[in-house]
Amino acid sequence: MLLPSTGNPESIWHHRLRRVDLSAASPVIYSAQIVATGDTFDSWFQEKNTVRSWLRVPIVVAAVALRSGLVFVGEDPMSAQTTAYKAPRTPDGKPDLNGIWQAINTANWDIQDHPARQGVVLSLGAAFSVPGGLGVVDGNEIPYQPWALAKKTENAQRWLTADPEIKCFMPGVPRATYMPYPLQVVQPPAPADMLIQYEFASAMRVVHMNAAQASGVDSWMGWSTGHWDGETLIVDVTNFNDQTWFDRAGNFHSDALHVTERYRARSADVLDYEATIEDPKVFTRPWTMRMPLYRRAEKNARLTEYKCVEFVEELMYGNLSKKSPK
Repeated sequence: MLLPSTGNPESIWHHRLRRVDLSAASPVIYSAQIVATGDTFDSWFQEKNTVRSWLRVPIVVAAVALRSGLVFVGEDPMSAQTTAYKAPRTPDGKPDLNGIWQAINTANWDIQDHPARQGVVLSLGAAFSVPGGLGVVDGNEIPYQPWALAKKTENAQRWLTADPEIKCFMPGVPRATYMPYPLQVVQPPAPADMLIQYEFASAMRVVHMNAAQASGVDSWMGWSTGHWDGETLIVDVTNFNDQTWFDRAGNFHSDALHVTERYRARSADVLDYEATIEDPKVFTRPWTMRMPLYRRAEKNARLTEYKCVEFVEELMYGNLSKKSPK
């Protein structure tokens, strides 16, 4: 579908967009055309052949919420430009992923498509209501075994008391990547190991670049072993305990979790991130999340301390404190 343009025809940009109806069980994909004229987008769309509207928004807008449950987003992150880009090199010749990065999505609330809804703490009103968002799971489906799906539903109902995040426990992998806080990749030249530091709870993990190393104990953040495949850093993460969740919606795993992460530079300021989840105790097959990570470009960008343990002491241990006599 082509749109009329009042500007120079040679300046027309055509972009395919996704229309996602968050009230439906699965996304509905449509095509639209966007025409760039001057410093605005003119977007034409038709809703079931009954509603026609023109929308003018700044050219910098990457996603527009047209109404509750209706969102337009840009191209799929895996584009031809992604495969063509070659990142700057570290002294050992590997792609340089050093920097402070952050996901911009609502996956920490729910890794699947979800509408906005009222929060569980009524006194906080809109400040802690759940924002709607697009999922990061391929196909928007998590292949739970029947018993595990029932457990996930139970977790969601008990979120405010059962989510490990509430108690400032280590967030696990991949959840640490898409929490609403930055992370820092520290990549010294080989053969040194890499470090990923997270702002939340000052969590961190070492990515062991020597495959011969092995962990002897399960932990919240698992055991990470990395290697390079061309432009892509592949990290195998194993040896988890069963105490972390994937989000606030109650999605969970067992101690058999195996996460395969892939980090690849799409451009100087964007990484494509994906995490393939395997857990035969909980899921019927492997499944994958995908999202971009954006470089924090402030001149003084850095991780700040978010040591949240002191904020939950009363919540967790207040019943053990000595009561003052009346």
